[in-house]
Amino acid sequence: MSTFQAPKGTYDLLPPDSATYLAVREAIAAPLRGAGYGYIETPGFENVELFARGVGESTDIVTKEMYAFETKGGDRLALRPEGTASVLRAALEANLHKAGNLPVKLWYSGSYYRYERPQKGRYRHFSQVGAEAIGAEDPALDAELIILADQAYRSLGLRNFRILLNSLGDRECRPVYRAALQDFLRGLDLDEETLRRAEINPLRVLDDKREAVQKQLTGAPLLRDYLCDACKAYHEEVRELIGAAGVAFEDDTKLVRGLDYYTRTTFEFVHDGLGAQSAVGGGGRYDGLSEMIGGPELPSVGWALGVDRTVLALEAEGVELALPATTSVYAVPLGEEARRVLFAKVTELRKVGVSTDFCFGSKGMKAAMKSANRSGARYALLLGERDLAENVVQLKDMESGEQTALGLDEVVAELESRLG
Repeated sequence: MSTFQAPKGTYDLLPPDSATYLAVREAIAAPLRGAGYGYIETPGFENVELFARGVGESTDIVTKEMYAFETKGGDRLALRPEGTASVLRAALEANLHKAGNLPVKLWYSGSYYRYERPQKGRYRHFSQVGAEAIGAEDPALDAELIILADQAYRSLGLRNFRILLNSLGDRECRPVYRAALQDFLRGLDLDEETLRRAEINPLRVLDDKREAVQKQLTGAPLLRDYLCDACKAYHEEVRELIGAAGVAFEDDTKLVRGLDYYTRTTFEFVHDGLGAQSAVGGGGRYDGLSEMIGGPELPSVGWALGVDRTVLALEAEGVELALPATTSVYAVPLGEEARRVLFAKVTELRKVGVSTDFCFGSKGMKAAMKSANRSGARYALLLGERDLAENVVQLKDMESGEQTALGLDEVVAELESRLG
């Protein structure tokens, strides 16, 4: 046993479970690639200020959950707690918005880090696939992203998720609502920290999960009653486009999400089989974020879907993904000359795209066949001294147990044809 263990709140992703995570990532990415989104990778850490400005000084993410540190050179950096600010920073730095084809559509996949109290579905290191459409203000773009996420989840076989939808208004109408909400919150019996939060960002109080707070929020002013005509029309068009695509959603007037940069459309994907950590993904429009981090005005929209949470949702629904076997053929040599000849065949099979493994080490026949069984291979190739003398190899069907002799020169073409 190793004396070292994974840090608290993290996990190692190991075979065979890792195959499910890879399949989930691929299923989320596939609709994005089919809709013109290009892949982007950003560093695992960024300047602290990028997240403080973008995500918001008053958010739990920045005040309590960020892994921030100072480098030997005196730079203040943080492990990335989310993806949007990094992707927008990278797009601005590379001047992608000046290439003339807006929106700039990007998708990404990676690990993110938050110092949280670890529990099932909430880790200090977690995996997301995200998408951002930068530089266009269009309800059809918001609708496109919601529809693509719905498509990704359904392609995995998920059915029991819900889409919650809201509008947070814009820089014209939100300040009016913010003031009305602050007046309401000041009259409640709230603890000091919550009152302080109400002064900095009152919308975050609506997101408070504590029952004692939620009870007092009955009768709080609703943002939808304060939306300006432009925001109302924009939101109505998003709703109509999603509905016309056959995607079901629920209006949720209290949905604010935990990041300061959202404007107008905001949405969340929840799965009721996950208990407290029911959100599997979410996102929204962030028209002011570019300016917050020193860029030009670039209205944008995006989302991030949690890979870990999606896997838990699949488990909750009892959905088993049809994952291809990692090994199709397992080669077992008996003797030194057979080893040399069969290893060459393994290399040939791999070159034509047949996933093939080899019996390494000096195992006897019984142990070698146990390894072949464990590999999940459909066929085993057996080569002994007598076979060598006759220039044949034994092909064993691991399902039926049937064994046939094939010419050494024919085996690659035969397996290629059998395995398609």
